[in-house]
Amino acid sequence: MTETVPRPTLEAVAARAGVSRATVSRVVNGSDGVREPLAERVRQAVDELGYVPNQAARSLVTKRHDAVAVIVAEPETRVFADPFFARQLRGISKELTAHDNQLVLLLTEDRDDHVRVGRYLAGGHVDGALVFSLHIDDPLPELIQRAGLPTVFGGRPDFNGGRGGVSYVDSDNRGGARDAVRHLLGLGRRRVAHITGALDQTSAVDRHDGYRDVMADADPRLVARGDFTPASGERAMRELLGRHPGLDAVFAANDLMAAGALRVLREHGRRVPEDVAVVGFDDMLPIAEQTEPPLTTVRQDIEEMGRLMARLLLRDLDHTGTPEETSGARPDGLILPTTLIRRSSA
Repeated sequence: MTETVPRPTLEAVAARAGVSRATVSRVVNGSDGVREPLAERVRQAVDELGYVPNQAARSLVTKRHDAVAVIVAEPETRVFADPFFARQLRGISKELTAHDNQLVLLLTEDRDDHVRVGRYLAGGHVDGALVFSLHIDDPLPELIQRAGLPTVFGGRPDFNGGRGGVSYVDSDNRGGARDAVRHLLGLGRRRVAHITGALDQTSAVDRHDGYRDVMADADPRLVARGDFTPASGERAMRELLGRHPGLDAVFAANDLMAAGALRVLREHGRRVPEDVAVVGFDDMLPIAEQTEPPLTTVRQDIEEMGRLMARLLLRDLDHTGTPEETSGARPDGLILPTTLIRRSSA
C-alpha cells in the first residue's frame, strides 16, 4: 500500500522562500505590496514544492472563484450536434484558460433546467456568466439578474427593450444576409427563396430582415421557416419547391439548413447552381467545403465571438481602468463584420 504524500502548505513555502506566511499568501492571491525580489522567491518556492493553493481559502481572500458559467439555452442533443456551439465554446475556453479561469457549462432544455441553473447561479459558485443562443421570452436573463452576476450575451439581446446596459457580442447578421441576397441577384437570379432560422432568436430575425431589405417585393411563398437544423432545411426546401417550383435561388439562414436544402434539390433533379443557386450562413468548415457542390456562404468568426465574450466579462470582473473606461467608454454591443465566401453553389 502506497503512502499518501502530504500536500505542501503555505508554511512550507514560506520556510523555503525565507519569508512570512502572510507574504506567501499575498503573492499567491495576487495582492499588491510585496517587493518583486521577495515575490520571485515565493514563486520559485511554489514551483519547487508543487504547491497548489486551496481554492476555497483563496476565494475568501480574493472574493473570486475564478470560474465562469457558460450557459447555452439549448438542449444537449442540439449543442453536441451543431458545430456552431463547439466553435463558440472553443473561443470562450481559450480566453478563460489563458486567464486561469474555469469554464462551467450549463445547458437548459425545460423549465426545470431553468430553475436548477438559477439556483446554481444564485449560490455564489461563479464570478460571472456568458450566455448564448437565447430564445425570445427565455426566463434566463431575469434569473441571472436576480443572481446579480456580471453577464455578457452572445447575440443581440431582445429582452431589454433596446434600452441598452446589456453587454453582448454579435455578428452583422442583417448585413451579411443582404450581401448574400445581393450576390444571388447579381448572378441574374430573380426568384430568390429564403429558409429562415428559428424566428424566436434574434440572429434568425436579423437574417430574415436582411433578406427582406433586398427582396421587399418578393412573393411571400418564397419564405419557409426552419430551425437551424439540417432536417428543417430539408423540410423547408420541399415546402418551397411545392409552393414555388420556379424558384431559382435559395438563401438559407445557416450552413446546416443549406446542406439539407442541397440534398432535397438533388432528389428533385435540380442542378446546383445551374437551376438553383444556394447560399448559406456561418462558413462552418468542413460542412461548407464538403457539400456537393461546395457551399457559397457568409462567414462569421464564431470562435472570435466566443473569445470576445469572455474577454469583455473578464475585464468587467477585473475592474481595470477608470470607471469611464470600464463602462461608458465602450458600447453595450460589439458587432463583428461578416464576409461572403464564394464557392461553387452560387
